[in-house]
Amino acid sequence: MGRQTVLTKPPMPQHPVDEMLPPGRMATVALQHVASMYAGVAAPPLIIGAAAGLDPAQLTTLLAASLFIAGIATLLQTLGIWGVGSRLPFVNGVSFATVSPILAVIEAKKGAALPLIFGSTLIAGIFCFLLAPVFCRLVRFFPPVVSGTVITLIGISLLPVAGNWAQGGNSRAAEYGSLANLGLAGLTLLAVLLFNRFLRGFLQRISILLGLLVGTLAAVPLGKVNAHALGSLPLFELPHPFAFGAPQFQVASIISMLVVMVVSMTESTADMIALGEVVERPADNRTIAGGLRADGLATAFGGVFNGFICSAFAQNIGLVALTRIRSRFVVALAGVFLVVMGLVPVVGGLVSLVPQPVLGGAGVVLFGSVAVAGIRTLGKADLSAGSNAIIVAVSLAFGIFPIAFPDFYHAFPDQIATVLHSGISAGCLLAVTLNLLFNHLGRGREVPPAYVPEEQIDALGRVGDPA
Repeated sequence: MGRQTVLTKPPMPQHPVDEMLPPGRMATVALQHVASMYAGVAAPPLIIGAAAGLDPAQLTTLLAASLFIAGIATLLQTLGIWGVGSRLPFVNGVSFATVSPILAVIEAKKGAALPLIFGSTLIAGIFCFLLAPVFCRLVRFFPPVVSGTVITLIGISLLPVAGNWAQGGNSRAAEYGSLANLGLAGLTLLAVLLFNRFLRGFLQRISILLGLLVGTLAAVPLGKVNAHALGSLPLFELPHPFAFGAPQFQVASIISMLVVMVVSMTESTADMIALGEVVERPADNRTIAGGLRADGLATAFGGVFNGFICSAFAQNIGLVALTRIRSRFVVALAGVFLVVMGLVPVVGGLVSLVPQPVLGGAGVVLFGSVAVAGIRTLGKADLSAGSNAIIVAVSLAFGIFPIAFPDFYHAFPDQIATVLHSGISAGCLLAVTLNLLFNHLGRGREVPPAYVPEEQIDALGRVGDPA
């Protein structure tokens, strides 16, 4: 009798999102993620702490808490635990949308407002966690014509941030917009471009980190790297629950934080869809629900441990697109680094040595890459159809208005203005509404009840007939 050949199916190829890189490369790219988002994490607690009149030790506590919670949130997002987390290379941290309403609370209270803010943040986190299964169903309202518009707006809305950093970050400083600051930003940008052009392989993929290193070294003789502050930082500090007093609850403050939470959930949903496009693993209902649960849990955790509302960091999506390294474990390691920086303030202080003009130079490439990802997504929509062209045109306009004119909605009620002040949220809401108006209502086609794979959705965002 001859041998019998047993046919076995070849193993399924591993998706790049689940790839485990060699330790050295993983650590290098993870540090690049941390360097790209550090300024965004540090700015809100520093602004809020200064407005609240905190002393340097209290400011350090507030900053360390934000870094620690950003690390926890990022670990939840990337690793996923019991239905919490998107399991995508998704970086989370303090949402800048919280700054304006928190400053309003501080101004109204004229005193110890932080317990009130943390109490409202705790409620907002619980709200987000419980609402995630309902909110995630909004993904069916994000066909390419909508998601492409929103992703493009995310990139466009971040570019002014890079411009502000390039000038120095503080508009009240004497050297804001000086030739020295702009020169550092330009040198960093040039270094990133040259590294991208002439390096190959892994070194090309860490061109942002190399550019930041070049810019920081160039800033040393200009006196823009201040290492003296490191000596005053504690070596190790555990986060203390309710370090600024027991939480307090007030209806007006809670409503304000809930509005910000909804804005952050909208932006996180759009960012997860954008990231799904970049890594070629579309974000479905389950992915988005898990991601929003991670946002909510981290936000509630922040309410206890002196943090603020957590949301996605779009600049890191640009970094994933630029480096083409899609492993979620790389970003998980970045989360570990953030936790360590929160527990060991001296380590966090090392990253803070990078001057803001240097971050601004790198930010041009990072944030522009997000806009390019949006334009690429719009290419999947049939813009020759008049309705789709109108949706994109009007949504981009209303998304750019608050970016170009920050006081555009100043006459609106505060709760509405808070939502519309974010160009991303304004453009997103309008794109979804116009898509429903032009492509769904009166078409005789039923809106899909759950996530439908992209290949089954036509350019108008409607489900195609089965083959």
